[in-house]
Amino acid sequence: MLKTRQGDKLWLVTQPDHAQVAGYLAAHWGNDAFARPGHYGRVPDPERLRAEVILAVAQHDNGWLEWEAIPTLAQADGFPAGLAEVLTNQREGMRRWRVGLSRFDDRPYVNLLISHHAYWLYTAKLHPAPDSEFLHSLFWKGSPEKLFPGKREEAVEFVSELETLRRKWVEELRADETTASWVDPVNLDTHGRLLQLLDGMSLSLSSALVPARNGHAKGLGQDEFELTHVPRRSWEDRVTIDVLPQAGRRIVLDPYPFDMDPLPVGVPTRVFDLPAERSAHFATWWNAQPVEMLEFQCSSK
Repeated sequence: MLKTRQGDKLWLVTQPDHAQVAGYLAAHWGNDAFARPGHYGRVPDPERLRAEVILAVAQHDNGWLEWEAIPTLAQADGFPAGLAEVLTNQREGMRRWRVGLSRFDDRPYVNLLISHHAYWLYTAKLHPAPDSEFLHSLFWKGSPEKLFPGKREEAVEFVSELETLRRKWVEELRADETTASWVDPVNLDTHGRLLQLLDGMSLSLSSALVPARNGHAKGLGQDEFELTHVPRRSWEDRVTIDVLPQAGRRIVLDPYPFDMDPLPVGVPTRVFDLPAERSAHFATWWNAQPVEMLEFQCSSK
């Protein structure tokens, strides 16, 4: 659960809903200046590859589906635990990835991109100076320890497990001439980076987890920050996108990467006035809450 408090209100966005927002952004990524997913390197059917990338982006947090249906409730307030609260248990976070990576046995590229995402999140924890080319927006200003605490040994074992799975999916894709080129670095690295960036963009609209350029993050699309190492036409052609909030939930991106200008973006949220009573029957209480659409517009100016 993505959990943001502003004044006397609490905003809750589920992980699968946030991922769907990222998938929506992926489906609109690309214009005269930015290549669309699937169109970075030479492949037999770029639109087929594009569809796999969009699916991976939209489903990258599907491992949280069961948890979100019956979430752990925080002792402090009785609401579902936020992401940072859940991940104080490092094994629970890893379990969510394992669940998600078991869903798409017949879509190895989807699994490969989702595992790429998990791999670089944990690799950033293990190395004091992680590769900036694959540094998630969550960590663009510092250490990932807040979201990935726990024993180093567990993280090392998990990264090794991911590497084994990734080799299996790469071999499977290489064995088919219609998908062999998908795992070339020009495609795999670029699409893996795109998933990271769109996850960060969606998180900035759904939470206060992405650090602001200046001061503390307010969240819900109100923070200025940078998307770094953004592929434009290819992996060798990368730029930094400035994310600049404006009045009226309008967000300027410079340079602008989407195929519509402005691009409407809606984030499904549940908003609670505080203080609020805890519920003895979570499922009834949660499903009775109205879902509000937090509406944004992304634009070039």
